[in-house]
Amino acid sequence: MTSRTVPGAMAGLRVIDLTRVLGGPYCTQILADHGADVIKVEPPAGDEVRDWGPPFHGEDAAYFVGINRNKRSIGLDLASVGGRAVLMKLLERADVLIENFKPGTLDKWGIGNDVLREKFPKLVHCRISGFGGDGPRGGNPGYDAIIQAMTGMIAATGSPQSGPMRIGVPLVDISTGLYAAIGILMALSERQRSGLGQFLETTLYETGLAIMHPHAANYFMHGKPPSLTGNEHPNLVPYAIFPTKTDNIFIGVGNDGTFRKLCKEIGKPELAGDRRFARNKDRIANRDALRAELAAVFSLYDAEPLCDRLLAAGLPAGPVQRIDQALTSAHTVHRGDVVEKDWYKGVASPIRLERTKPSLRNVPPKFSEHTREVLTEFGFLTSEIDALVAQGVVCGPERKR
Repeated sequence: MTSRTVPGAMAGLRVIDLTRVLGGPYCTQILADHGADVIKVEPPAGDEVRDWGPPFHGEDAAYFVGINRNKRSIGLDLASVGGRAVLMKLLERADVLIENFKPGTLDKWGIGNDVLREKFPKLVHCRISGFGGDGPRGGNPGYDAIIQAMTGMIAATGSPQSGPMRIGVPLVDISTGLYAAIGILMALSERQRSGLGQFLETTLYETGLAIMHPHAANYFMHGKPPSLTGNEHPNLVPYAIFPTKTDNIFIGVGNDGTFRKLCKEIGKPELAGDRRFARNKDRIANRDALRAELAAVFSLYDAEPLCDRLLAAGLPAGPVQRIDQALTSAHTVHRGDVVEKDWYKGVASPIRLERTKPSLRNVPPKFSEHTREVLTEFGFLTSEIDALVAQGVVCGPERKR
């Protein structure tokens, strides 16, 4: 990911982003990294994750900074008639509208999907919500950890000693943002054939269910919910953390051939010939015995040199690193996985296209930083912008707490 301005794959795409918090902003940063013009429309109080700190850069928390680069921000009071009029003006020249209001909010404001479809037939309208607009929980608020709890994720995570555990990253929110980006790109692709936009929705709840693999597939097959296996895999052995002389490592073996190769590489070829461990189903049945055998071997080695040797041999192994170690590792540096501009530092887009590369063009915006610039581009006169600011429809640089 380069820090210079290059035309990305999404160059020429204009996105009006009404989302806040994580799933929506994560989605629109994906598009923005690849050249889309993302106009982040914030309420008068701003996106609330600007306050989710410390740490802060100025008034903005790292939580906000990490998912809002390459965007322009305007503050707009959509609860006002004037604010909605400004939004409709923006949509005249937009390709995508993405929002995460409670289902029914746009309808209440008189700008629901039917209205948008009539006025802007080519617009792709994406809504992110907790549970969707219908069903027993339709319209209920959704939060990452709550969805983890409700979709079986927490019940499948942890060990007998720890009990059920929340996954330590907001996996549901981030995955929902990814699904939203995929859905938007699908709708845009279809628009090339039909000439029409369409409404699409991704929900935290459906995302939570969709990423419960292999637990959902296992349940459909044998009717049993997963047990707490800690770092162990329910379907593969060995696939777990092991201690070494220095640090922990993770070993992941996906088939019997790989297991035989691992045994040979660590000087224990007899383990591969042991009837208890010959096939994956045997290793699952004798999980504890195999763990003890491997732990005894790994305890003789230093973590990183062992992993380097196993990886060089084509075997899946890696040291269990902290985030600071991961972000400064030689491979991270070589691949350019951290990007910097002025005061900003972030993780680069993992989508690496050959010609239309992602780029870091702009640091995350301050609240309503680009209001005058954006509205001028959309044909508003300076006097009109001044009047909108005076009326409180459009926000200046100060958030209304």
